[in-house]
Amino acid sequence: MEETQYLDKIKKPSDVKKIPQNDLPLLAEEIRHTLIDTVSETGGHLASNLGVVELTIALHRVFNSPHDKIVWDVGHQVYVHKLLTGRYDRFSTLRQNGGLSGFSCPSESEHDTFYSGHSSTSVSAAYGIAQANKIKGNKNYAIAVIGDGAFTGGMVYEALNNAGRERSRLIVILNDNDMSISKNVGSLASHLAVIKARPSYFRMKARTEQAINKIPLIGVKLSNAIFRLKTGLKKLFYKSSTMFEDLGFRYMGPIDGHNIDVLIDALEGAKSANYPILLHIKTTKGKGYNFAELEPSVFHGISKFDIDTGEFHSSGTSFSSEFGDLMCRFAANDKRVCGVTAAMSLGTGLHHFESQFPDRFFDVGIAEEHAVTFCSGLAKGGMLPVFAVYSAFLQRSYDQLVHDAALQKLKIVLAIDRAGFVTGDGETHHGLLDVPFLNTIPDITVFSPTTYSEMKNDFIRALYHEPAVVAVRMFKGSEPTLPEDYEPSFADYEIYGDPNADTAIVTYGRLFAAAAEVVGLLKEKAIPVRVLKLNKIKPISPEAVSAVFDCSHIVFYEEGEMSGGVGEIFNMMLTNADYTGKYILNAVNDKFVHHATAELLLEEFGFDAASMADFIAEVTSHE
Repeated sequence: MEETQYLDKIKKPSDVKKIPQNDLPLLAEEIRHTLIDTVSETGGHLASNLGVVELTIALHRVFNSPHDKIVWDVGHQVYVHKLLTGRYDRFSTLRQNGGLSGFSCPSESEHDTFYSGHSSTSVSAAYGIAQANKIKGNKNYAIAVIGDGAFTGGMVYEALNNAGRERSRLIVILNDNDMSISKNVGSLASHLAVIKARPSYFRMKARTEQAINKIPLIGVKLSNAIFRLKTGLKKLFYKSSTMFEDLGFRYMGPIDGHNIDVLIDALEGAKSANYPILLHIKTTKGKGYNFAELEPSVFHGISKFDIDTGEFHSSGTSFSSEFGDLMCRFAANDKRVCGVTAAMSLGTGLHHFESQFPDRFFDVGIAEEHAVTFCSGLAKGGMLPVFAVYSAFLQRSYDQLVHDAALQKLKIVLAIDRAGFVTGDGETHHGLLDVPFLNTIPDITVFSPTTYSEMKNDFIRALYHEPAVVAVRMFKGSEPTLPEDYEPSFADYEIYGDPNADTAIVTYGRLFAAAAEVVGLLKEKAIPVRVLKLNKIKPISPEAVSAVFDCSHIVFYEEGEMSGGVGEIFNMMLTNADYTGKYILNAVNDKFVHHATAELLLEEFGFDAASMADFIAEVTSHE
């Protein structure tokens, strides 16, 4: 990393306090330069981090991490926090194998309070920390930093409803960069917001409230009456902001989230209070990089890019883009087809569907639970809803899949994106759990295609031929290259390689490409192999089990968790049929997987063709 005037000298957050306050904008400029340079090489979340530079500086100027706990909602905006907590010298390793995580990661640093790869969790976590502090009698603060997008998740309101009930050192910072949850109404409201941001205001207010509370018999009642009167008067100047007051929070804002001096004053003021605070700041997503400011959604989670042009290095088709095109064709021919997403229209490929069929496109916000039940309602009303969702986010709607969809045998289609290993984002984003939890739910069908053509066929079956809930799993990226002699049958299963071989590889999805390559690699060593490719992985066809029952060696490869996965069920079916050969299951065994590229992780777990070939050769050599 290059030398800077301030940034490279910061080894711990207290070093931020040593910088002259007039020079903090220079520190912000150095941070933005570092963010843009690094993410252009590593990929990652750029726009969201550019938007919280001044806020993060102010947080570490005012609070004392790790004693004061900062909980970031959707931890992809913690890059600035990492830079200010002693990780500048490792920042170039961001999202790389063995390097810094792209999210808040407690195992990486004591300053990362809470894993936060999914949205709408910060207020609950921070409230728990604040209550723990209160029970222990310490005076530390718990700060939740949450974006306006996360306020579309219902868990936030559950947390606010609980957290506002009693006094605690809890500060919730609403980083409003798009939705304008609470609009500033008139110049008087703006002036009041600035006054309320000053520490002196809160010190005066706290002393006044303490004095009133000490009045015998009527003190507490009088204090509460004054608060209710004040809340009523504020409704003359603020609209939806008073929702927070109604829940028990003291509301501050909105204030300029890029003015460090005002932010410092506001945070010092919030510290002076002895009750939950909601500080509302207004920021610009992508601040300081023109391309990101103009298209913040495009520069949210990105691959490597050219700084001067803003153009991305990677291009070409992907399962997401092919799925999006397919959905448009379905919708053009069938007016029942609806597309549903949870704030991920671009990531899941539904953005063209959104523009072409706006009446049948529904972005429900970061609310996967609601999305599934909403789809169930659409299905009940005679529509054909397709919910496009990342595998790692679908797990948030398990109960709804059970009770509102599968139990009622309603036709909804789950377009599961990012199945399997996902490059860069690590533990919170790998799609390794959807197969095990879907396997526990009756009356759900699951397909796992390897190619675009198989994916298209699976969606046709899902919409028009299979009953009830149907899932189609797609891995991130483009379809793999398969041997020229491979011809897909589009059946529930198929055999590739030597149909008379005594050794079989069983797999599905992306790993079939590696298994097919193994056939050629081992043919050179005179080791015949047949590959059983499962296209429908739930339920598994009994005929698929029969297709390899005569093999003395069966090796199952699964890019997912072993417990509850397809490989375990396949083994059970073999056992129930009195299979006497040797069965070996290779899968992710009871662990959360670190961040790296998908290619490196496939090699690490022995799921690449070379590793498979070596393993098969070793197993068969002992016989």
